[in-house]
Amino acid sequence: MDRLIDARKVRDDGYVGIMALTLENGEGERYQREVVTFGNSACVLPYDPERKVAMVIRLTRAPLVLAGETEALIEAPAGMIDAGESPAQAAIREAMEEVGIALASVESVAVTWPSPGVVGERSHMFLAPYGVADRHGAGGGLAQEHEGIVCDEVALSDLWRMAEAGELRDMKTLTLVLALRIRRPELF
Repeated sequence: MDRLIDARKVRDDGYVGIMALTLENGEGERYQREVVTFGNSACVLPYDPERKVAMVIRLTRAPLVLAGETEALIEAPAGMIDAGESPAQAAIREAMEEVGIALASVESVAVTWPSPGVVGERSHMFLAPYGVADRHGAGGGLAQEHEGIVCDEVALSDLWRMAEAGELRDMKTLTLVLALRIRRPELF
């Protein structure tokens, strides 16, 4: 059944938008849903095929702290796509900002909806090879974003062990590690 938007009401229009929708299905039934919007994102897992490592970040996330979890998550570099920027350009920019790596190119993995029941975010996911010579800065993110990012090179075999043990709790990072394992098993 097709569901059509019958009405929409903006509840908040800041960095995060919250919209109340009244939907109608093909049988004329109406119901309400809330949608959180804030744009589209890009995520990249930079990996060094020679040394068999990947560059990840560790940071504490506010929603996890709210849920009582204070341990930093292991994540692939990611961020919002700026106006006029392609998803690939955003992934390359985020790699430089967050881990100090200048990526020459990225390989598309997927375009996903991380939490489609409520969040209107489309996430573009990439893999990207790099080498020691591509490290041009310390990373750590932009100071004005107050993220507290710690950069970490981790052996791909360790990332795989964490994936198998259920220790990679960030979905985008888990997805990218799985994709790299499928596409380049010899690196693990």
